[in-house]
Amino acid sequence: MSASPGLLTPRVLFPFLLVTLIWGSTWIVIKGQLGIVPPSWSVAYRFLVGAAAMFAYAALRRERLSLSGPAWGFAVLLGIAQFAFNFNFVYRAEQHIASGLVAVLFALLIVPNTLLGRLCLKSGVERRFLAGAGIAIVGVGMMILHEYRSAALGTGAVLAGTALTLAGVMSASIANVMQGTQLARAQLMVVMIAWAMLFGALADAGYAWVTTGPPAIEPTMVYIGGVLYLGVIASAVTFPLYFNIIRQVGPGQAAWSNVLIPIIAMGFSTVLEGYRWAPLSAAGAAVALAGLVIAVIKRPARPSVSGGNLVSVPCKEIGDA
Repeated sequence: MSASPGLLTPRVLFPFLLVTLIWGSTWIVIKGQLGIVPPSWSVAYRFLVGAAAMFAYAALRRERLSLSGPAWGFAVLLGIAQFAFNFNFVYRAEQHIASGLVAVLFALLIVPNTLLGRLCLKSGVERRFLAGAGIAIVGVGMMILHEYRSAALGTGAVLAGTALTLAGVMSASIANVMQGTQLARAQLMVVMIAWAMLFGALADAGYAWVTTGPPAIEPTMVYIGGVLYLGVIASAVTFPLYFNIIRQVGPGQAAWSNVLIPIIAMGFSTVLEGYRWAPLSAAGAAVALAGLVIAVIKRPARPSVSGGNLVSVPCKEIGDA
C-alpha cells in the first residue's frame, strides 16, 4: 500500500498554492460587495454563478449530473454549512470588524479541522504537526493583535465580528470534514459540489429575501465583476481543488491555506491599497510561516501518517443524514 501524500507532494502542492493565492485575493474583492446590496444577496449571487459554472463544466465532461440516493441529503448539508452559514457569517463579520482581522481570525480554522479530523476521520497527527500548528497559532495571534489595535474598534463591534467569524470557521470546518467521508469520496467531485453550491445559494437567497426583501443589484462594473470573479474563479475553480486536497491529505493539512491567506491578503493590500506592514504583523507572519515549515517538512526516515492525513473514514454518519 502506498504512503499517503503530504502537502509538499507536487500533485497536492500546486493546487494548494493556486487555491491559496486566489482566496488570498478575495478579501479585497469582497469589500466591493459590501454597500448597496445586502450581504446575503451577494453571497447568493456568488454561488448561483459558481453552481452554474460547475454544472456547465460537468456537462462538458459528459458527467452524470445526478447523485446517488443518500448523497442528496449530504449535498444539502454540505451546501448549507459551506456555502450558506460560512459565507453569511463572514460577510456579516466584515460589517463589524476590518476584513484583515476577519482573514486572520479565519486562520484559526486549522484548530477545529485538526480536532474534528482526528475525531471523525481518525486522521493521524504527529508531534511535528502539532508543534508547527502551535507555533503558527502564536504567529496568527500576533497578527490578530496588530489588526485589532490598528482598527481602533469598539468592544461591541469586536465581540460581534469575532463571534460571527468563529461561527463561520466552525461551519467551514464541518464542511471540510464532510469531504473526507466515504460518502463524499464515492461521488463525482464536480457534480456533488455543484449541487451543494446550488442548495447553498438557494438557502442564501431564501434567507436574504425573508430578512432584507426582494433581490437587489448594484449595476456597476466593480460589483458585477466582483460577483463573477468570486463565483467562477474563487468558487467554481477553487472549491473542487480544495476539497480534493482535503481528500488526499486531510482537513488538518489543508487548513494551512487559511494560515497563508491573510499573509497573501496583506500582500495584495500592500500593492493595491498602500497597506504598511507593522513590526508586530510582520513578525507574526514570519512566526506563522516558520510553523508551517516545521509542520509540513517531513524527516526522511520512518514512513508514518503526517499530520492531518486520512487513515480511515469510519464517521459515515456525517453524510447519512
